[in-house]
Amino acid sequence: MLTPAGPVPSPGAGGDAGQGVVLHPADPLTALAHGIGSQHDLPISPFYAFAGAFAALFVSFLALGLLWSTSRFRGDHSGRALPAALQRAADAPATRTALRGLGLALALAVLLHLLLGPDDPAHDPAPGAVYVLFWVGLVPASLLLGPVWRLLNPLRTLHRLLNRAFRHRNPDPRNPDHRPPGRPLPARLGQWPAAAGLFAFTWLELVAPDPASTTTLLTAVAAYATAHLLLAARFGERWFDDADAFEAYSALLARLSPLGRRSDGRLVLRNPFHGLDATPERPGLVATVCVLLGSTAYDGFSDNPSWINVLQTSPLGRAPTATLGLLASVVLVATLYCLCAAATRLVSGPHPGPLTAFAHSLVPIALGYLIAHYFSLLVTEGPRTVSMALGTDNAPEPAPPLGPGGLAALQVIAVVTGHVLGVVAAHDRSVRLFPPAKAVVGQLPLLALMITYTIGGLSLLLN
Repeated sequence: MLTPAGPVPSPGAGGDAGQGVVLHPADPLTALAHGIGSQHDLPISPFYAFAGAFAALFVSFLALGLLWSTSRFRGDHSGRALPAALQRAADAPATRTALRGLGLALALAVLLHLLLGPDDPAHDPAPGAVYVLFWVGLVPASLLLGPVWRLLNPLRTLHRLLNRAFRHRNPDPRNPDHRPPGRPLPARLGQWPAAAGLFAFTWLELVAPDPASTTTLLTAVAAYATAHLLLAARFGERWFDDADAFEAYSALLARLSPLGRRSDGRLVLRNPFHGLDATPERPGLVATVCVLLGSTAYDGFSDNPSWINVLQTSPLGRAPTATLGLLASVVLVATLYCLCAAATRLVSGPHPGPLTAFAHSLVPIALGYLIAHYFSLLVTEGPRTVSMALGTDNAPEPAPPLGPGGLAALQVIAVVTGHVLGVVAAHDRSVRLFPPAKAVVGQLPLLALMITYTIGGLSLLLN
């Protein structure tokens, strides 16, 4: 489920999420669209990697079963309140207006580069801004600051501006932003539109024939913006809360942020597990997380020689075959989780919604794969993209931040840690939902799922 780092990365090497080669600076499109540079001979022993992963999972499972008998996570009811002055500054209309303006200005800058810049990702920062600074940069930004895209989202800002320009203002003083209520969203819709949007973006990144071309990016941006603005005009601004793919992506990762909101609205510092425990169990939550996991799995598998041969010889053509492969990866991840949920119901007894009850435990797993997969890309291609945007693209080619051994260790640690955190989150939820006699036994399917995901992730890493 990740692209391994090669033992001999060259300066400026980016990777084709699966091409298994060290790229030259003259081939930046692949680097921007698919992750980090890769080769397969990682300087780490497969035996020690698998042994360490299994030991970590089993030890954590046994320790939790023996020592953790009651639920300890309190969701949005926990956290140490930050100073009131800090909260007033964070919630001030001027602060939020400035952030919305910043998001809109950055989006316009990217759009201008796409419209006026050269159709060459080696000299145009727009592809790097989309695939590196935006897509990858949202991970650390959301972990540190919370669901930041909700404030930066330029489509929200455009929706508000359009409302003020073309609709009658609401004189109700309780609605100072003059936002029309819109039609109610169907409850069953949930996060399904966000899951579909994330799949579309990963298709653009991993399958589209020319993902870094200006034509491809302009078409994608125009289609996405038009669809969301029209739907927001129908359903109101609440449409973005769950249906915008990148707001859902940022909000999921922000569940593991130490900065959060308590149920009373206070800005707090909290144990990230409390925020994870508060993940809303909406329809489409499982699909959203499984798209993140499955797309990363496909990205790692796409460099397998047998799959490359299938793409080259398929009578359907490369793009349709790759689309089916990406879809199959997502479906496989989701199917394994659904089988696990069914087994949990069988072992522990009926529960109103076991399918979504443990979906939050997949979030740290997805985060582990994102770190393992994209860390090198962000710290190498990110600064190069900024240099191009500032007109200093003659800067030296970025060097890898870690040696091959260090990067391999980081990848394995990120994957294993994500699974261990998932085991902790699932255990706490299990002892809350099920009787003590069945709580531990009911986690055996979840443990089997974690082991299966770990085997798959490390196998792709160490292939």
